[in-house]
Amino acid sequence: MNVVDSSGWLEYLTSGPQAKFFAAALEDQDQLIVPSITVLEVFRKVNREMGEELARNMVGQMKHGGLLVNLDFRLAIEAGRLGQKYGLPLADSIIYATARIYHATLWTLDADFKGLPKVKYKAKQKK
Repeated sequence: MNVVDSSGWLEYLTSGPQAKFFAAALEDQDQLIVPSITVLEVFRKVNREMGEELARNMVGQMKHGGLLVNLDFRLAIEAGRLGQKYGLPLADSIIYATARIYHATLWTLDADFKGLPKVKYKAKQKK
């Protein structure tokens, strides 16, 4: 199972320089888990920088891939625990907790996750 954080979705959906790093995880929809917080983050960034129409189009692609996971009580508690343990910001805590609960690998360009168990991290490159 795979979880791709917002940085990976954005890299892939905008054909960034490291899009290929995320391709296998995102294109294997049977193994893909999509935390709803990533939809929020992608929509918000694309809407701010490129407009609502493109933002809706991009998040529309996200809902067609894999299992969409909403924040529930169990996930919130695990996110709080992991966020405190690893010093993660709120959204990152939810994304990482989703990956851990579903025994998934987390794919990311976000240095906040660097070195954590079951994380495939690649440093960002300039476009």
